[in-house]
Amino acid sequence: MTDAALAVPRRVFDLPALLKEAAVAAVVALALAFPLVGFETVTAGDDRALRVNYRFDWVLIGAAAVFLGRLALGLARAAWRPQAAVSASFARIGASPAFNTWIGLGAVAFAIVLPFLPFSNRYIVDTGTTLLIYVMLGWGLNIVVGLAGLLDLGYVAFYAVGAYSYALLATTYDLSFWICLPLAGLLAATAGVILGFPVLRLRGDYLAIVTLGFGEMIRIILLNWTSLSNGPNGVSNVPRPSFFGYPFTNSPREGETAFHELFGIDYASIHRIVFLYYLILALALITNFFTLRVRKLPIGRAWEALREDEIACRSLGINPTNTKLTAFGIGAMFGGFAGSFFATRQGFVSPESFTFIESATILAIVVLGGMGSQIGVVAAAAVLTLLPEFGREFAQYRMVLFGLAMVAIMVWRPRGLLAFREPTIRLNPAKARGP
Repeated sequence: MTDAALAVPRRVFDLPALLKEAAVAAVVALALAFPLVGFETVTAGDDRALRVNYRFDWVLIGAAAVFLGRLALGLARAAWRPQAAVSASFARIGASPAFNTWIGLGAVAFAIVLPFLPFSNRYIVDTGTTLLIYVMLGWGLNIVVGLAGLLDLGYVAFYAVGAYSYALLATTYDLSFWICLPLAGLLAATAGVILGFPVLRLRGDYLAIVTLGFGEMIRIILLNWTSLSNGPNGVSNVPRPSFFGYPFTNSPREGETAFHELFGIDYASIHRIVFLYYLILALALITNFFTLRVRKLPIGRAWEALREDEIACRSLGINPTNTKLTAFGIGAMFGGFAGSFFATRQGFVSPESFTFIESATILAIVVLGGMGSQIGVVAAAAVLTLLPEFGREFAQYRMVLFGLAMVAIMVWRPRGLLAFREPTIRLNPAKARGP
């Protein structure tokens, strides 16, 4: 290859176009910030009267910051455009089996020892439990969206079915967590199959709209069917799980042995928190193991074929109906497992916990992580769960920072944090790698 072919072309900056783009962004920011930031209502004086403060200086500062930021972003894009080969090499490193294996093992090892680290406390363990719930939900939805390519905006419906199934079975029939858990997953899988039948012929945006409607239907049914779900009051006093029959309590019933008595240690409320953390960690790892195994089976390869091209999938003799139903059913089952854990962790469930925002968050985890990527789901769940927690120090501005982080991810990684995707199986691996 000649030196001329290897030479990097000189970057040409179209400064007027960049200035125009930055000015348009600043005008839009000014129009949005004027009513939202320019006025502030406060109560002042002895009469506690409502007054209006004007903060137009903040509006101008925000517009100027948007102008400078947009201009800097345009200059950076024009000056730094990595070669396609370099981008592909980084993507292949992030998607290589060895890399994913070592990163996964390191993350699992860190998760196991987290409650015993010197800086660990109840808040950190609780945050880790929330993170693992979203990781499990993301892996469940990844079966439907990432592997089968079915855009589902109503995944929270299966989350709700699992939570209410556990809550109602445990409170009505006094069943233990270990009995209610598989029943909740089975009922959620049934709900997934019921959803799958009417939407077999739908694709893309139409499928998303129908699944969105299904999620809202479940929430409204739970809100209005008071004889079953207790309506907006929800189900309270949901039993907590025990350590195989040994409860986490300081005053066990007569003839009962508490957890701390079993191991001869002093009672501490953190014991139940740590147990719940390890419980959701085990459920999440089972979800990951199942997904990694099933995607190498014929049904998993059928999901990927359906995702790439449904018409070609039919021509190969694959039944799209059964393939879609299995994806909906298995994905919903793991959503039901996560819902049952959510119910037993909170001790209370209500329809307000299963709004569309939850579905949007779970879908954002799958998309930002890279559809079909297991490690990407963990990274995206960590970003979406931990960023709002880190931003609590900024009070009312923490969601603004969260939105900026989301925009930054979509600008620099529009296909997800780990977007490179290889086929699960190759017909001739040696030939596919090439010389």
